[in-house]
Amino acid sequence: MKGFVERILARVLALQVRLYACQARLAGATDAEALHDLRIALRQLRSLLRPLRGLPAVDALEQGAAVLGRLSGPLRDREVLTAELRRLGLSELAQAGEARRVAGHAAVAASRELADLQLLLDAWPGNWRQAAAEGQLRGVGKRIRRRLRRQQRQLARALRDPAHDRHRLRLLIKRVRYAAEAYPLHSGLDAATQGRLKHAQSELGDWHDHLQWLAQSDSSEALQSCRAAWLQAQAAAERRADEALLALHGDFLLDK
Repeated sequence: MKGFVERILARVLALQVRLYACQARLAGATDAEALHDLRIALRQLRSLLRPLRGLPAVDALEQGAAVLGRLSGPLRDREVLTAELRRLGLSELAQAGEARRVAGHAAVAASRELADLQLLLDAWPGNWRQAAAEGQLRGVGKRIRRRLRRQQRQLARALRDPAHDRHRLRLLIKRVRYAAEAYPLHSGLDAATQGRLKHAQSELGDWHDHLQWLAQSDSSEALQSCRAAWLQAQAAAERRADEALLALHGDFLLDK
């Protein structure tokens, strides 16, 4: 138990260091990958904490990470769109997006949401060790395995739903994949399955991006010229996503 407690503590502290580094990079407004890296660190933190929900200090910290994730999500979506516009050779539109990126990075770096999360992280080591000393972490390994299996059963059911929602499947796949990365010894998923999860997530992400861009083009005259290419790409992405989802059926069985 002591080894597990210290490993979780060390991983959270390492993520806090990464968040501080990302904050400095965002404030400098010169690093195009700073926000992406911040969101990766948040994702890893939430994936580590989600199976521990209900334990002392976990819920507040996980919620703080979720709040910052919601704040930074729209800005990241705009970054991805800007990169697509640049790829299409629409330099004037891409340049306007770049200006918004710089302002957005500075706003996230100075945000109350990030400051609050850092305060929660500062308090984490004492709260976590106190919970361990009081015996509140007994059976935590069993709790993690049970919750990861529950996520996998939800994914198995969703994969076989004839009226499946690709948006929900994308969310479930992300949760299962990231949980397996956070707790490889508890997930029961081998490297091949994790590879198929990653591929399905990528294809669904491509489909989701094009869907968002098409929705924006409905109300933006400047994006109208992109619609034909995006419609074609979105249809192809949908086909690839469905093929990747079908490949997961053997990995996630209803009676597992």
